[in-house]
Amino acid sequence: MTDPSWIDGALAAARPQAVGALLRYFRNLDTAEEAFQEACLRALKHWPKNGPPRDPIAWLIFVGRNSAIDTVRRQAKQQPLPPEDLLSDLGDAETAIAEKIDSADYRDDILRLLFICCHPDLPATQQIALALRIVSGLSVRQIARAFLVGESAMEQRITRAKGRISSGEIPFETPDAFERAERLSAVSAMIYLIFNEGYSAGSTEVEARFPLCDEAIRLARLLLRIFPAEPEIMGLTALLLLQHARAKARFDAEGAVVLLDDQDRSLWNRTMIAEGLALIDKAMRHRQPGAYQIQAAIAALHARALRPQDTDWLEIDLLYATLERLTPSPVITLNRSIAVAKVHGPEAALLLIEPLEDRLSGYFHFFGVKGGLLMQLGRSREARIAFDRAIALANTPAEAAHIRMHLDRLSQN
Repeated sequence: MTDPSWIDGALAAARPQAVGALLRYFRNLDTAEEAFQEACLRALKHWPKNGPPRDPIAWLIFVGRNSAIDTVRRQAKQQPLPPEDLLSDLGDAETAIAEKIDSADYRDDILRLLFICCHPDLPATQQIALALRIVSGLSVRQIARAFLVGESAMEQRITRAKGRISSGEIPFETPDAFERAERLSAVSAMIYLIFNEGYSAGSTEVEARFPLCDEAIRLARLLLRIFPAEPEIMGLTALLLLQHARAKARFDAEGAVVLLDDQDRSLWNRTMIAEGLALIDKAMRHRQPGAYQIQAAIAALHARALRPQDTDWLEIDLLYATLERLTPSPVITLNRSIAVAKVHGPEAALLLIEPLEDRLSGYFHFFGVKGGLLMQLGRSREARIAFDRAIALANTPAEAAHIRMHLDRLSQN
Protein backbone atom coordinates (compact mmCIF):
# COMPACT_ATOMS: atom_id res chain seq x y z
CA MET A 1 0.00 0.00 0.00
CA THR A 2 2.92 2.39 0.52
CA ASP A 3 5.02 1.57 -2.55
CA PRO A 4 5.64 4.50 -4.94
CA SER A 5 3.46 3.10 -7.70
CA TRP A 6 0.43 2.97 -5.41
CA ILE A 7 1.11 6.50 -4.22
CA ASP A 8 1.40 7.79 -7.80
CA GLY A 9 -1.91 6.14 -8.64
CA ALA A 10 -3.61 7.57 -5.55
CA LEU A 11 -2.37 11.09 -6.33
CA ALA A 12 -3.54 10.87 -9.94
CA ALA A 13 -6.98 9.60 -8.88
CA ALA A 14 -7.32 12.35 -6.26
CA ARG A 15 -6.29 15.17 -8.56
CA PRO A 16 -9.71 16.21 -10.00
CA GLN A 17 -11.41 16.31 -6.58
CA ALA A 18 -8.52 18.03 -4.82
CA VAL A 19 -7.79 20.62 -7.50
CA GLY A 20 -11.51 21.27 -7.91
CA ALA A 21 -11.93 21.92 -4.17
CA LEU A 22 -8.84 24.13 -3.98
CA LEU A 23 -10.02 26.06 -7.01
CA ARG A 24 -13.36 26.68 -5.33
CA TYR A 25 -11.64 28.09 -2.24
CA PHE A 26 -8.98 30.23 -3.88
CA ARG A 27 -10.68 30.95 -7.23
CA ASN A 28 -7.35 30.92 -9.02
CA LEU A 29 -6.14 28.02 -11.17
CA ASP A 30 -2.45 28.67 -10.60
CA THR A 31 -2.93 28.83 -6.83
CA ALA A 32 -4.98 25.61 -6.85
CA GLU A 33 -2.39 23.79 -8.97
CA GLU A 34 0.54 24.96 -6.86
CA ALA A 35 -1.27 24.00 -3.65
CA PHE A 36 -1.99 20.53 -4.97
CA GLN A 37 1.61 20.04 -6.11
CA GLU A 38 2.88 21.04 -2.68
CA ALA A 39 0.48 18.58 -1.06
CA CYS A 40 1.72 15.84 -3.42
CA LEU A 41 5.34 16.53 -2.46
CA ARG A 42 4.45 16.17 1.21
CA ALA A 43 2.50 12.98 0.47
CA LEU A 44 5.53 11.47 -1.25
CA LYS A 45 7.58 12.34 1.82
CA HIS A 46 5.21 11.16 4.56
CA TRP A 47 3.01 8.38 3.13
CA PRO A 48 5.82 5.83 2.60
CA LYS A 49 6.74 6.16 6.30
CA ASN A 50 3.32 6.65 7.89
CA GLY A 51 1.09 4.83 5.45
CA PRO A 52 -1.72 6.43 3.42
CA PRO A 53 -4.34 8.47 5.29
CA ARG A 54 -7.87 7.13 5.64
CA ASP A 55 -9.14 9.76 3.18
CA PRO A 56 -6.29 10.72 0.80
CA ILE A 57 -8.39 13.35 -0.97
CA ALA A 58 -9.29 15.20 2.24
CA TRP A 59 -5.65 14.98 3.36
CA LEU A 60 -4.41 16.51 0.10
CA ILE A 61 -7.02 19.28 0.21
CA PHE A 62 -6.21 20.13 3.83
CA VAL A 63 -2.43 20.15 3.29
CA GLY A 64 -2.77 22.04 0.00
CA ARG A 65 -5.10 24.57 1.58
CA ASN A 66 -2.70 25.25 4.45
CA SER A 67 0.21 25.58 2.04
CA ALA A 68 -1.68 28.08 -0.10
CA ILE A 69 -2.81 30.06 2.95
CA ASP A 70 0.80 30.28 4.14
CA THR A 71 1.78 31.58 0.71
CA VAL A 72 -1.02 34.14 0.77
CA ARG A 73 0.03 35.27 4.25
CA ARG A 74 3.65 35.74 3.18
CA GLN A 75 2.53 37.78 0.22
CA ALA A 76 0.11 39.78 2.38
CA LYS A 77 2.96 40.89 4.67
CA GLN A 78 4.38 42.79 1.74
CA GLN A 79 1.12 44.65 1.16
CA PRO A 80 -0.14 47.68 3.15
CA LEU A 81 -2.86 46.90 5.70
CA PRO A 82 -6.43 48.00 4.94
CA PRO A 83 -8.02 50.79 7.01
CA GLU A 84 -8.70 49.92 10.67
CA ASP A 85 -12.47 50.17 10.27
CA LEU A 86 -12.39 47.42 7.64
CA LEU A 87 -10.14 45.09 9.63
CA SER A 88 -12.74 44.55 12.34
CA ASP A 89 -15.27 43.30 9.75
CA LEU A 90 -13.06 40.75 8.02
CA GLY A 91 -13.87 37.87 10.38
CA ASP A 92 -11.93 34.62 10.57
CA ALA A 93 -11.41 33.82 6.90
CA GLU A 94 -9.43 30.69 7.68
CA THR A 95 -12.26 29.25 9.78
CA ALA A 96 -14.70 29.85 6.94
CA ILE A 97 -12.44 27.99 4.52
CA ALA A 98 -12.07 25.10 6.96
CA GLU A 99 -15.85 24.87 7.28
CA LYS A 100 -16.11 24.71 3.50
CA ILE A 101 -13.71 21.78 3.50
CA ASP A 102 -15.75 19.97 6.13
CA SER A 103 -18.88 20.30 4.01
CA ALA A 104 -17.17 19.88 0.65
CA ASP A 105 -19.07 18.01 -2.03
CA TYR A 106 -16.40 16.33 -4.15
CA ARG A 107 -18.97 15.49 -6.79
CA ASP A 108 -19.69 19.17 -7.39
CA ASP A 109 -15.97 20.02 -7.32
CA ILE A 110 -15.20 17.53 -10.10
CA LEU A 111 -18.21 18.73 -12.05
CA ARG A 112 -17.16 22.36 -11.65
CA LEU A 113 -13.63 21.60 -12.80
CA LEU A 114 -14.81 19.69 -15.87
CA PHE A 115 -17.29 22.40 -16.83
CA ILE A 116 -14.72 25.17 -16.38
CA CYS A 117 -12.25 23.37 -18.63
CA CYS A 118 -14.80 22.80 -21.38
CA HIS A 119 -16.75 26.03 -21.10
CA PRO A 120 -18.24 26.80 -24.54
CA ASP A 121 -16.66 30.27 -24.52
CA LEU A 122 -13.21 28.62 -24.75
CA PRO A 123 -12.01 27.34 -28.14
CA ALA A 124 -12.00 23.53 -28.42
CA THR A 125 -8.18 23.42 -28.62
CA GLN A 126 -7.94 25.33 -25.33
CA GLN A 127 -10.62 23.15 -23.71
CA ILE A 128 -8.69 19.97 -24.41
CA ALA A 129 -5.31 21.38 -23.43
CA LEU A 130 -6.69 22.84 -20.20
CA ALA A 131 -8.47 19.60 -19.26
CA LEU A 132 -5.31 17.57 -19.81
CA ARG A 133 -3.28 20.03 -17.76
CA ILE A 134 -5.68 20.75 -14.90
CA VAL A 135 -7.87 17.65 -14.60
CA SER A 136 -5.42 15.00 -15.80
CA GLY A 137 -2.21 16.60 -14.57
CA LEU A 138 -0.20 16.01 -17.76
CA SER A 139 2.83 18.25 -18.18
CA VAL A 140 2.95 20.91 -20.88
CA ARG A 141 5.68 18.86 -22.58
CA GLN A 142 3.47 15.75 -22.64
CA ILE A 143 0.48 17.67 -24.03
CA ALA A 144 2.60 19.44 -26.65
CA ARG A 145 4.13 16.16 -27.74
CA ALA A 146 0.73 14.53 -28.04
CA PHE A 147 -0.62 17.39 -30.18
CA LEU A 148 2.59 17.61 -32.21
CA VAL A 149 3.20 21.29 -31.40
CA GLY A 150 6.01 23.12 -29.63
CA GLU A 151 6.02 23.49 -25.84
CA SER A 152 5.93 27.29 -26.05
CA ALA A 153 2.86 27.20 -28.32
CA MET A 154 1.08 24.82 -25.96
CA GLU A 155 2.10 26.88 -22.92
CA GLN A 156 0.56 29.95 -24.58
CA ARG A 157 -2.63 28.04 -25.35
CA ILE A 158 -3.02 26.97 -21.73
CA THR A 159 -2.03 30.38 -20.40
CA ARG A 160 -4.65 32.11 -22.55
CA ALA A 161 -7.35 29.77 -21.25
CA LYS A 162 -6.27 30.31 -17.65
CA GLY A 163 -6.22 34.04 -18.24
CA ARG A 164 -9.83 34.08 -19.38
CA ILE A 165 -10.85 32.09 -16.31
CA SER A 166 -8.85 34.28 -13.91
CA SER A 167 -10.27 37.45 -15.43
CA GLY A 168 -13.75 36.32 -14.48
CA GLU A 169 -14.98 35.65 -18.02
CA ILE A 170 -15.56 31.99 -17.12
CA PRO A 171 -17.67 31.51 -13.96
CA PHE A 172 -16.53 29.25 -11.11
CA GLU A 173 -19.96 28.34 -9.87
CA THR A 174 -21.34 24.83 -10.24
CA PRO A 175 -23.94 24.83 -13.04
CA ASP A 176 -27.53 24.33 -12.00
CA ALA A 177 -29.58 21.36 -13.21
CA PHE A 178 -30.57 23.06 -16.48
CA GLU A 179 -27.04 24.25 -17.29
CA ARG A 180 -25.66 20.83 -16.34
CA ALA A 181 -27.89 19.06 -18.85
CA GLU A 182 -27.27 21.75 -21.46
CA ARG A 183 -23.49 21.65 -21.10
CA LEU A 184 -22.99 17.94 -20.44
CA SER A 185 -22.68 17.43 -24.19
CA ALA A 186 -19.75 19.86 -24.21
CA VAL A 187 -17.98 17.84 -21.51
CA SER A 188 -18.63 14.61 -23.41
CA ALA A 189 -17.41 16.13 -26.67
CA MET A 190 -14.21 17.33 -24.97
CA ILE A 191 -13.50 13.79 -23.72
CA TYR A 192 -14.28 12.35 -27.15
CA LEU A 193 -11.92 14.83 -28.83
CA ILE A 194 -9.14 13.87 -26.43
CA PHE A 195 -9.69 10.21 -27.35
CA ASN A 196 -9.67 10.96 -31.07
CA GLU A 197 -6.39 12.84 -30.77
CA GLY A 198 -4.85 9.59 -29.56
CA TYR A 199 -6.84 7.22 -31.74
CA SER A 200 -5.95 9.06 -34.96
CA ALA A 201 -2.22 8.74 -34.30
CA GLY A 202 -0.14 7.04 -36.96
CA SER A 203 2.22 4.20 -36.10
CA THR A 204 5.14 6.62 -35.65
CA GLU A 205 3.14 8.73 -33.18
CA VAL A 206 1.58 5.94 -31.14
CA GLU A 207 3.96 6.17 -28.21
CA ALA A 208 3.29 9.89 -27.81
CA ARG A 209 -0.42 9.99 -28.50
CA PHE A 210 -1.98 6.67 -27.50
CA PRO A 211 -1.85 7.65 -23.79
CA LEU A 212 -4.52 10.22 -24.68
CA CYS A 213 -6.91 7.32 -25.33
CA ASP A 214 -6.26 5.93 -21.85
CA GLU A 215 -6.74 9.38 -20.33
CA ALA A 216 -10.01 9.93 -22.19
CA ILE A 217 -11.30 6.60 -20.89
CA ARG A 218 -10.31 7.58 -17.35
CA LEU A 219 -12.19 10.89 -17.70
CA ALA A 220 -15.23 9.12 -19.17
CA ARG A 221 -15.30 6.73 -16.23
CA LEU A 222 -15.02 9.72 -13.90
CA LEU A 223 -17.95 11.40 -15.63
CA LEU A 224 -19.92 8.16 -15.39
CA ARG A 225 -19.39 8.12 -11.62
CA ILE A 226 -20.88 11.61 -11.49
CA PHE A 227 -23.82 10.71 -13.78
CA PRO A 228 -24.28 6.95 -13.17
CA ALA A 229 -27.79 6.84 -14.65
CA GLU A 230 -27.07 8.87 -17.82
CA PRO A 231 -27.26 6.48 -20.82
CA GLU A 232 -25.27 8.75 -23.17
CA ILE A 233 -22.32 8.77 -20.74
CA MET A 234 -22.57 4.96 -20.58
CA GLY A 235 -22.55 4.99 -24.38
CA LEU A 236 -19.55 7.31 -24.56
CA THR A 237 -17.54 5.19 -22.12
CA ALA A 238 -18.52 2.00 -23.95
CA LEU A 239 -17.56 3.49 -27.31
CA LEU A 240 -14.08 4.50 -26.12
CA LEU A 241 -13.48 1.11 -24.52
CA LEU A 242 -14.60 -0.86 -27.57
CA GLN A 243 -12.53 1.26 -29.95
CA HIS A 244 -9.40 1.21 -27.83
CA ALA A 245 -9.68 -2.55 -27.27
CA ARG A 246 -8.44 -3.00 -30.86
CA ALA A 247 -5.34 -0.85 -30.39
CA LYS A 248 -2.73 -3.64 -30.62
CA ALA A 249 -4.18 -4.96 -33.87
CA ARG A 250 -4.46 -1.68 -35.79
CA PHE A 251 -0.87 -1.60 -37.12
CA ASP A 252 1.40 -4.38 -38.33
CA ALA A 253 5.05 -4.90 -37.41
CA GLU A 254 6.13 -2.44 -40.15
CA GLY A 255 3.72 0.22 -38.92
CA ALA A 256 1.21 -0.19 -41.78
CA VAL A 257 -2.50 0.29 -41.14
CA VAL A 258 -4.45 -2.97 -40.72
CA LEU A 259 -8.13 -2.64 -41.64
CA LEU A 260 -10.76 -4.07 -39.33
CA ASP A 261 -11.50 -7.16 -41.45
CA ASP A 262 -7.79 -8.02 -41.60
CA GLN A 263 -6.98 -7.54 -37.91
CA ASP A 264 -5.80 -10.40 -35.72
CA ARG A 265 -8.74 -10.55 -33.34
CA SER A 266 -6.76 -12.53 -30.79
CA LEU A 267 -4.92 -9.25 -30.10
CA TRP A 268 -8.12 -7.47 -29.10
CA ASN A 269 -8.41 -6.70 -25.39
CA ARG A 270 -11.29 -8.94 -24.31
CA THR A 271 -11.46 -7.50 -20.77
CA MET A 272 -11.98 -4.03 -22.18
CA ILE A 273 -14.52 -5.37 -24.68
CA ALA A 274 -16.49 -7.11 -21.91
CA GLU A 275 -16.70 -3.85 -19.95
CA GLY A 276 -17.79 -1.93 -23.03
CA LEU A 277 -20.44 -4.50 -23.99
CA ALA A 278 -21.89 -4.49 -20.47
CA LEU A 279 -22.12 -0.69 -20.52
CA ILE A 280 -23.79 -0.40 -23.92
CA ASP A 281 -26.27 -3.17 -23.05
CA LYS A 282 -27.15 -1.28 -19.87
CA ALA A 283 -27.44 2.03 -21.74
CA MET A 284 -29.75 0.62 -24.41
CA ARG A 285 -32.16 -0.67 -21.77
CA HIS A 286 -32.96 2.97 -20.91
CA ARG A 287 -34.52 3.38 -24.37
CA GLN A 288 -33.16 6.92 -24.71
CA PRO A 289 -30.98 6.57 -27.84
CA GLY A 290 -28.20 9.06 -28.44
CA ALA A 291 -25.27 9.44 -30.82
CA TYR A 292 -22.68 7.89 -28.52
CA GLN A 293 -24.93 4.93 -27.74
CA ILE A 294 -25.52 4.22 -31.42
CA GLN A 295 -21.82 4.45 -32.25
CA ALA A 296 -21.06 2.16 -29.31
CA ALA A 297 -23.72 -0.29 -30.52
CA ILE A 298 -22.00 -0.38 -33.92
CA ALA A 299 -18.62 -0.98 -32.27
CA ALA A 300 -20.23 -3.70 -30.14
CA LEU A 301 -21.40 -5.59 -33.24
CA HIS A 302 -17.83 -5.60 -34.54
CA ALA A 303 -16.52 -6.69 -31.13
CA ARG A 304 -18.99 -9.58 -30.87
CA ALA A 305 -17.97 -11.00 -34.27
CA LEU A 306 -15.29 -13.63 -33.70
CA ARG A 307 -14.57 -13.63 -37.45
CA PRO A 308 -15.06 -10.87 -40.07
CA GLN A 309 -17.71 -12.97 -41.84
CA ASP A 310 -19.72 -13.14 -38.62
CA THR A 311 -20.27 -9.36 -38.61
CA ASP A 312 -23.95 -8.34 -38.76
CA TRP A 313 -23.57 -5.72 -41.51
CA LEU A 314 -27.32 -5.37 -42.02
CA GLU A 315 -27.77 -4.29 -38.39
CA ILE A 316 -24.76 -1.95 -38.71
CA ASP A 317 -26.37 -0.36 -41.79
CA LEU A 318 -29.61 0.17 -39.86
CA LEU A 319 -27.75 1.70 -36.92
CA TYR A 320 -25.88 4.10 -39.21
CA ALA A 321 -29.20 5.08 -40.82
CA THR A 322 -30.51 5.90 -37.34
CA LEU A 323 -27.37 7.89 -36.58
CA GLU A 324 -27.81 9.82 -39.85
CA ARG A 325 -31.30 10.86 -38.81
CA LEU A 326 -30.18 11.79 -35.30
CA THR A 327 -27.04 13.73 -36.24
CA PRO A 328 -26.87 14.25 -40.01
CA SER A 329 -23.26 14.40 -41.23
CA PRO A 330 -21.48 13.56 -44.49
CA VAL A 331 -18.86 11.64 -42.49
CA ILE A 332 -21.55 9.44 -40.94
CA THR A 333 -22.95 8.76 -44.41
CA LEU A 334 -19.44 7.91 -45.62
CA ASN A 335 -19.03 5.46 -42.75
CA ARG A 336 -22.43 3.96 -43.53
CA SER A 337 -21.32 3.31 -47.12
CA ILE A 338 -18.98 0.55 -45.86
CA ALA A 339 -21.96 -1.33 -44.47
CA VAL A 340 -24.03 -0.59 -47.57
CA ALA A 341 -21.27 -2.07 -49.75
CA LYS A 342 -21.28 -5.24 -47.63
CA VAL A 343 -25.09 -5.59 -47.74
CA HIS A 344 -26.09 -4.16 -51.12
CA GLY A 345 -22.83 -4.11 -53.08
CA PRO A 346 -20.21 -1.47 -54.05
CA GLU A 347 -22.38 0.21 -56.68
CA ALA A 348 -25.07 1.09 -54.12
CA ALA A 349 -22.39 2.41 -51.78
CA LEU A 350 -20.86 4.54 -54.54
CA LEU A 351 -24.24 6.06 -55.35
CA LEU A 352 -24.61 6.90 -51.65
CA ILE A 353 -21.32 8.80 -51.35
CA GLU A 354 -21.06 10.53 -54.75
CA PRO A 355 -23.22 13.50 -53.61
CA LEU A 356 -20.78 14.06 -50.71
CA GLU A 357 -17.70 14.85 -52.81
CA ASP A 358 -18.02 18.64 -52.71
CA ARG A 359 -18.38 18.68 -48.92
CA LEU A 360 -15.62 16.11 -48.37
CA SER A 361 -13.23 17.34 -51.05
CA GLY A 362 -10.44 17.77 -48.48
CA TYR A 363 -11.10 14.55 -46.54
CA PHE A 364 -8.60 11.70 -46.93
CA HIS A 365 -11.04 8.93 -46.01
CA PHE A 366 -13.59 9.96 -48.64
CA PHE A 367 -11.19 9.33 -51.50
CA GLY A 368 -9.84 6.18 -49.87
CA VAL A 369 -13.36 4.73 -49.66
CA LYS A 370 -14.29 5.94 -53.15
CA GLY A 371 -11.15 4.41 -54.63
CA GLY A 372 -11.84 1.11 -52.89
CA LEU A 373 -15.41 0.97 -54.22
CA LEU A 374 -14.30 1.82 -57.76
CA MET A 375 -11.62 -0.87 -57.54
CA GLN A 376 -14.24 -3.45 -56.54
CA LEU A 377 -16.31 -2.41 -59.57
CA GLY A 378 -13.32 -2.87 -61.90
CA ARG A 379 -13.13 0.86 -62.74
CA SER A 380 -9.35 0.96 -62.37
CA ARG A 381 -8.62 4.32 -64.02
CA GLU A 382 -11.13 6.18 -61.82
CA ALA A 383 -9.87 4.27 -58.78
CA ARG A 384 -6.30 5.47 -59.45
CA ILE A 385 -7.50 9.08 -59.61
CA ALA A 386 -9.31 8.71 -56.27
CA PHE A 387 -6.34 6.97 -54.64
CA ASP A 388 -3.93 9.67 -55.89
CA ARG A 389 -6.16 12.28 -54.31
CA ALA A 390 -6.26 10.30 -51.05
CA ILE A 391 -2.45 10.13 -50.91
CA ALA A 392 -2.28 13.91 -51.35
CA LEU A 393 -4.63 14.33 -48.39
CA ALA A 394 -3.10 11.66 -46.12
CA ASN A 395 -2.62 12.77 -42.51
CA THR A 396 0.06 10.22 -41.65
CA PRO A 397 2.70 8.18 -43.55
CA ALA A 398 0.78 5.03 -42.57
CA GLU A 399 -2.37 6.30 -44.33
CA ALA A 400 -0.40 7.12 -47.49
CA ALA A 401 1.34 3.73 -47.43
CA HIS A 402 -2.01 1.95 -47.15
CA ILE A 403 -3.32 3.69 -50.27
CA ARG A 404 -0.10 2.98 -52.19
CA MET A 405 -0.69 -0.70 -51.45
CA HIS A 406 -4.01 -0.47 -53.31
CA LEU A 407 -2.33 1.34 -56.20
CA ASP A 408 0.24 -1.46 -56.43
CA ARG A 409 -2.58 -4.00 -56.67
CA LEU A 410 -4.15 -2.00 -59.51
CA SER A 411 -0.84 -1.93 -61.36
CA GLN A 412 -0.57 -5.71 -61.13
CA ASN A 413 -3.97 -6.20 -62.76
